[in-house]
Amino acid sequence: MVKEGITKVYTEYITFNTKNRRELIRITDKIKEAVKKSSVKEGLCLVSAMHLTASVFIQDDEEGLHQDIWEWLEKLAPFRENYKHHLTGEDNADAHLKNLITHLQVVLPITEGKLDLGPWQEIFYAEYDGQRPKRVIIKIIGI
Repeated sequence: MVKEGITKVYTEYITFNTKNRRELIRITDKIKEAVKKSSVKEGLCLVSAMHLTASVFIQDDEEGLHQDIWEWLEKLAPFRENYKHHLTGEDNADAHLKNLITHLQVVLPITEGKLDLGPWQEIFYAEYDGQRPKRVIIKIIGI
């Protein structure tokens, strides 16, 4: 099916200032609101962390799974003091590595004016080096 119309572009930013260095924040409702504001009926929605020490991903919203994710990430990219990156005065090399594992962004389909998510899919912002202002960009393109 081909739909024609005038292409629309909508941009919105979300700012976070987490209380903890590491947090997982469900942002599905904020993304759904942005899609509604965009008035795009058919298109794509990009959601991207604007920092290399954070991620956006889609996953089930279940606390046990969240704990499993944190434990898995810590095994793959543990905090430790002897990373080469720390020689620059930073202490967040593990946060950069966690970002590489979980990705910076997601692209989501918009169908009939709504996010087209599966039954258990939720959108999360994962912060690995927080306690300061961080941003996410929402970019919606479609007709």
